[in-house]
Amino acid sequence: MTGSNLRAVLAADMELGAGNVLLRMAEHGADMDVPRVTFDTDVDGIPAWTPLSLRTLTERAAARAQWFSVHGVGRRDPVAVYLTSAADVFLSFFALTWLGAIPALMNGSMPPDVAVEFIRRLRPAGVLTDGDHSWLADRDLAAPIIGYAAEAGTGNPSGAPPHYRHHLDDPVAITHSSGTTRMPAAVVHSHHSLFAAVRAVRLTEPRQHGPVREMSVFPQAHTAGVIIMNEALCNGYELLCLSAQGGTFGRSGEVILDAIERWHPTAVYGFAVTWAELARYDLTSRDLRSVRFWSNSGDSAHEAHIRRLIEVGSHHAYSGGEIVTLPGSRFNDTLGSTEMGYGGFGISHRPGTERYGRCVGKPQPFAEIVLIDQQTGKEVPDGEVGMVAMKSPTLALGYWNDSAATFRTRLNGYYLTGDLMYRDAEGYFYHVDRASDALDLGGGKWLYTVLSEERILKHCPDVRDCTLLAVRGDDGELTVDVLLVLAEPVTWQPADRDSEVRTALGDLAAGLPLRVVAVPESEMILGPTGKVRKFLMRERLLTAASAHVIEEDAQANA
Repeated sequence: MTGSNLRAVLAADMELGAGNVLLRMAEHGADMDVPRVTFDTDVDGIPAWTPLSLRTLTERAAARAQWFSVHGVGRRDPVAVYLTSAADVFLSFFALTWLGAIPALMNGSMPPDVAVEFIRRLRPAGVLTDGDHSWLADRDLAAPIIGYAAEAGTGNPSGAPPHYRHHLDDPVAITHSSGTTRMPAAVVHSHHSLFAAVRAVRLTEPRQHGPVREMSVFPQAHTAGVIIMNEALCNGYELLCLSAQGGTFGRSGEVILDAIERWHPTAVYGFAVTWAELARYDLTSRDLRSVRFWSNSGDSAHEAHIRRLIEVGSHHAYSGGEIVTLPGSRFNDTLGSTEMGYGGFGISHRPGTERYGRCVGKPQPFAEIVLIDQQTGKEVPDGEVGMVAMKSPTLALGYWNDSAATFRTRLNGYYLTGDLMYRDAEGYFYHVDRASDALDLGGGKWLYTVLSEERILKHCPDVRDCTLLAVRGDDGELTVDVLLVLAEPVTWQPADRDSEVRTALGDLAAGLPLRVVAVPESEMILGPTGKVRKFLMRERLLTAASAHVIEEDAQANA
């Protein structure tokens, strides 16, 4: 069957979903022997950087399915998967869904104390881990460790049980939120929801010209990692999955740039932290000509980082009736979240486009989006900031073992994403902040931290990244810290920086008690996906402010 015919058949197959892509592709006559997926680590004796075919992926998944089955795992059993290697993550996912079990995919860089608590709340049937996380054996997980990923690969593929036949509503995976506002939440996805965007968009959009080689820099245990894997397999694209992302695991963006130069992808997928990391380098000194698309998900990317990326790479255009390759690439931004299952909005940037200012584009064709007043629940007019409420076939089922949180995020049939936006008269949406980070200044005025960070990055060229923290102490006093991560080498003049930041913020800075501080990256508290954990940073700020007050009182009473 030709690639275009297979795509049409797969898009129309309503039994196809996130849990049975390998099975259904084989049943529909896909070529089982062409190169499909490349990993950057060895797996089951296969050297790193070796392209794996559908046949090899299926055989390796079957081996693990047999191993899990022998170890007592079956239909509906949640299994915590806490691994580093992308190869182990995906082969475990394929194997557990083969059995109808529910893989609970955990980011391998999740801090130990957070990981232990996440597993305990999950209450899984068992835990699969690896040598990097062997310390789990000494912790009280309230669940047994089934074994290690290397052991799972020793199963007998010919002894695997028949592949489970999924219903559309079957839970097919548990992934977790970034944990920027609390403990990472365990988010449950269905067989249908985790594949809905692949069917609605990625299998029906025009196929790109020429060979397509996609490189995933997502945390592979994330929802986005699973989606891009299934999308690439169904479209017949080659995919490279990196096991570590620049910045997230303490490794620099050179890991990503080296991989691009080695593998020559046409598209690179990542989170906002990826682009912030890459933007610190002189990209013109690297061979990035193969990249036609940079594709972002999760938090919307910053203009300052996007502009650096679209200056490099290449794109195709028609000239004289022929397709030619020209300098400059495209940046596709799709703001989303774990719970949304896929980016709910989409916008594309290229050299010459100017729709920035936190514009996230328009809703995806499968999504219904409204902005509502947080107090009344009524829809707000154009130009007014409201809470994002969403209906979409991509939405997760809810939170595992937490029905209270599941129902709290639902209103009038909509899912409340926790994002604050406004819509212009042309139907474009603009993201200003997370509801948990915005601060009410009174009198109808609000301080939006994400919008403030966007302005600082745009107007301060030597600021590589920044975070704005705003809190009110028990006495009601407002404290606003602007933390700047500067490019090296730096010249630090606090007074000059205060003026520069205030100029960048414009009217937002009027009357604010700003304190501008240059900080090393090591002082930023990051979640496993590279996002700043602002609630912990705010707690640190409040603690420091309280200590200062106590010290002043002590001096006054001395």
